[in-house]
Formats: sequence, C-alpha cells, structure tokens
Amino acid sequence: QVQLVESGGGLVQPGGSLRLSCAASESIFGSFDMHWHRQAPGNQRELVASITSGGLTRYVDSVKGRFTISRDSVKNTVFLQMSSLKPEDTAVYYCNAVHFLGQDYWGQGTQVTVSS
Repeated sequence: QVQLVESGGGLVQPGGSLRLSCAASESIFGSFDMHWHRQAPGNQRELVASITSGGLTRYVDSVKGRFTISRDSVKNTVFLQMSSLKPEDTAVYYCNAVHFLGQDYWGQGTQVTVSS
C-alpha cells in the first residue's frame, strides 16, 4: 500500500507562486505514473498535470506555461511548481499514483487559496 502525503498548500496573492510536494512511502517512479488533480467547491475533480514513469509531462490547457510537474527519484517526491497563480486556481490539490498494473493511490489533499 503506497501512502502519499501532500504539503505546500496555503494562501497566496494573485500572481504569486507555491510549490506543492507529494512524498511517497516507497519507491514509485519506475512503475507509476504520477498526477496532480484539483477540486474546487462545486466542481468536479480535474486532472491538472501528469508525469509518466518515463518522465513525459502533460498539463491541462489552463495551467500550461504556469505550472511545472517534476519528481525527485531519490526522495520519492513529486512536485508541482505553480506560478502566476490566479483566483480560479483555488482548490484542494491531490496527488495520485497509478501503477501500470492498475493500482491507484491518492493523498489526502492540500488546500490552495489564491486571494488578495
């Protein structure tokens, strides 16, 4: 059972930056694709960014050029660097690990609030 723990959320002004971290309880990068999702109140959960086991990255259009997903294989940690934040980025952000055999693991979420 892989455990994922997110951190780094908080309150930031529009135009500001935050870096989210997702620490995994075991080595995951050889067998897992990693994703960041977000869910705002009243909205469905949305896939924001992904990094495959091979290192390929993908982003939803609304964050392209502003968010960067990366990973540290030694620390078993995935990051989401968020810049030029907008009020519409306000949401709970979730880390998700998907094994190539289908196992699916989620973190507890971290709140990001963009407001002046």
